[in-house]
Amino acid sequence: MEATLFSSSACFAGSLPLPPLGHQNLNQRFLFSTTPNQQVCSTAIKHKVSSFCPKAALRGNLEAVGVPTSVPVRVAIELLQAGHRYLDVRTPEEFSAGHAPRAINIPYMYKVGSGMTKNPHFLAEVLSHFRKDDEIIVGCLSGKRSMMAAADLLAAGFSGITDIAGGYAAWTESELPIEM
Repeated sequence: MEATLFSSSACFAGSLPLPPLGHQNLNQRFLFSTTPNQQVCSTAIKHKVSSFCPKAALRGNLEAVGVPTSVPVRVAIELLQAGHRYLDVRTPEEFSAGHAPRAINIPYMYKVGSGMTKNPHFLAEVLSHFRKDDEIIVGCLSGKRSMMAAADLLAAGFSGITDIAGGYAAWTESELPIEM
């Protein structure tokens, strides 16, 4: 079986499937079979990159094909220290129970009865706090809402969007600073 090693900045074109969202990480590489319907995904040694796509490399991830970057909380805190801003997309109730320092809360979804509904004003509210070229870290409780919010922001033309893998739960598990 012939295989090609793609970095997370690789160009995924033609019939090659995208890697699972859970495998997006600045420290991971993906091994894909070039034979149809035979996909192998594994972490590979960093220096074995054999494919490169300049368009996708603009952000070093899959944003070129509409998939937001997702980084572990340890990388997120470094990005925040470097000047990125934190957008917390949890509900106001979740946010008031604790959040990352200086985080801005704009809910992506609201609780309605026993379910949730998308905030119809989400993009307008984000635009009232951020510019489209701001470097923004997006987080929620577990990483699901933030990934959806990050994808919507990319589709709306935001260029500096990064999702926090594992969300606020991973943040607190890593014992990173919080505010009440």
